[in-house]
Amino acid sequence: MPELPDIALYLDALAPRVVNQPLERLRIANPFLLRTPDPPVSAVEGRTVLDVRRLGKRIVFVLEGELYAVLHLMIAGRLRWRERGAAIPGKVGLAAFDFPTGTAVLTEAGSRRQASLHLVGPAGLQALDPGGLEVLESDLAAFAARLTRENHTVKRALTDPHIFSGIGNAYSDEILHAARMSPMKLTATLDDEEIARLYAATTSTLERWIRRLRDEAAGAFPEKVTAFREGMAVHGRYRQPCPVCGAPVQRIVYARNEANYCANCQTGGRLLSDRALARLFREDWPKTLDAMEQRLGRKLE
Repeated sequence: MPELPDIALYLDALAPRVVNQPLERLRIANPFLLRTPDPPVSAVEGRTVLDVRRLGKRIVFVLEGELYAVLHLMIAGRLRWRERGAAIPGKVGLAAFDFPTGTAVLTEAGSRRQASLHLVGPAGLQALDPGGLEVLESDLAAFAARLTRENHTVKRALTDPHIFSGIGNAYSDEILHAARMSPMKLTATLDDEEIARLYAATTSTLERWIRRLRDEAAGAFPEKVTAFREGMAVHGRYRQPCPVCGAPVQRIVYARNEANYCANCQTGGRLLSDRALARLFREDWPKTLDAMEQRLGRKLE
């Protein structure tokens, strides 16, 4: 799912192309995309885009007349910039936003249709805001207060949109690796030094990836927005070497999510229990990285 750095990249690319331009036409290819029955699509057509903003992991087109087109890409939704009036691809195409300068085509890979578009006024826009703290606009005190307001694992706290804005599975893995902190550590157990370390890791990780993605794009419209990027320390790098210590990156899977971490750097060498591997090892679940390597080798022989 595109997260804060990825959405920032989209906004960088969209702003010079659509701000102060009229949305000439909004073409909806899949009726399940549009989640609001009123106002109709025709109400936004012809209105000038005054700004493009981020609302959590959503992209907001600010239109004249206090109307907003709010786009959530979810896991597999992506925007492509094409020539004005470009056709919407048959299988993966969901919509097209036509401007005098070109067309932003919305696609979604896979069979699940989760991307959404809301056309709303000010009250509707406020209702879509989950209220997460914008970490890059906050100080340590505000971060600490929000982090410790409820007791969760730090992984859940970072990715909960009601607690923090725009952070998801990928960048939370990177943040926790930079903070040298277990994803399963409970927020109620964090001391002041750990909270400060997590805040510094959060801001530096997000800022570094925003800069990196902007440098890589070099002003072009991003065509490859992915949760798995070259240069990430642990996310998507299961059993590959940690860039800090060289130990194999570990992974725990839960529900439809996962956490990637380095046992040496983040958990003092202790392995976190993974549901799939626990079924493989049963009562012989290894507690350390060395034991895991030995037993995994025996199981796979």
